[in-house]
Amino acid sequence: MISTVILQAGGSTLSTTIMMVLIMIVFYFFMIRPQVKKAKDHKKLVEDLKKGDRIVTTAGIHGKIVDMNETTFLIEVEGGTKIRFDKSAISLEATKAAVPKTVEAKVDSKAEVKA
Repeated sequence: MISTVILQAGGSTLSTTIMMVLIMIVFYFFMIRPQVKKAKDHKKLVEDLKKGDRIVTTAGIHGKIVDMNETTFLIEVEGGTKIRFDKSAISLEATKAAVPKTVEAKVDSKAEVKA
């Protein structure tokens, strides 16, 4: 009788452990991994920026990079106003974001002409 109680407790612990490991694996693939990939992509985006690139900040300010530092960008907005931002405030690069849309539009229009 004692051995059956011990076996039942051992089986319960094993299934609980397996369930916890599965939860951690699911949590990693759906929460942690995408965030790490997003952070890596943002870091690469910021490193690839150069003078003259058009960007959008996290505050929604559109401008052109005029000067770069180790940790900051000097951005020229409309009217010649210059504002300094941290590199972490860059949301996306507008010059590269606009290019694929125009290329797709040209490809679509050529496909319509041939059809």
